[in-house]
Amino acid sequence: DGMSAVDIRRKDQRFRTQTSWLDSHHCFSFGAHYEPGNTHFGSLLVTNDDIVAPGTGFDTHPHRDMEIVTWVLEGALVHQDSEGNNGLIYPGLAQRMTAGRGILHSEKNDSWRLTGESVHDRPVHFIQMWVLPDESGIDPGYEQLDINESMRPNTWSVIASGRSKDADERAIRIRQSGAGLSVVRLDPDKAVPLPDAPMVHLYVARGTVELEGVGALAEGDSARLTAAGAPTLRAGPDGAEVLAWRMDS
Repeated sequence: DGMSAVDIRRKDQRFRTQTSWLDSHHCFSFGAHYEPGNTHFGSLLVTNDDIVAPGTGFDTHPHRDMEIVTWVLEGALVHQDSEGNNGLIYPGLAQRMTAGRGILHSEKNDSWRLTGESVHDRPVHFIQMWVLPDESGIDPGYEQLDINESMRPNTWSVIASGRSKDADERAIRIRQSGAGLSVVRLDPDKAVPLPDAPMVHLYVARGTVELEGVGALAEGDSARLTAAGAPTLRAGPDGAEVLAWRMDS
């Protein structure tokens, strides 16, 4: 129909927040960084690539009417919220918080308190993504699941989804029926087709890839695909880890 489009956003084009303890890159307008034409893609409002220094993190703060999915790449993050949920989030753990009508939570790089490790000098690196829920004012909620055993190299795994067609393979559920998040860990030079959906937000979390018809995407680059079919994604010489949101609208 001629409406297909691929919008590439490079890492160095993104807003960046740097403090004494946080280095964060934002794919969309976030906080003090506001750009009217870059507030969301479909129901996806936030993709933040965060590195948090040891012994620091986000103090207790509120959220409402948002589905928040966190995917850790390195290190570990401790989650605590006002509903009494506590979680240690690490690589391969799918985690979702439903803010609903209101929730307070904190996220800290202090996992040694839970694990008894004497070493706590490692930063934690994670991607946090926010999606609008189907309805506002719902009950807050929390879900986490270790999917390390079920993940296969060079194959998409559904981390979180509200789409009924993903029900058999999704790890955890979000309260947004038109969106789902998948991850693939690609070995060097291996290829997979991109998930086919009306809208796909692709984020290169680690490594480099070649996107068919587009070219090279480096670590931290993203692509917004509209009616683009299922182009091939091929990892570079060091492999890659890629996140993809599939959205109906």
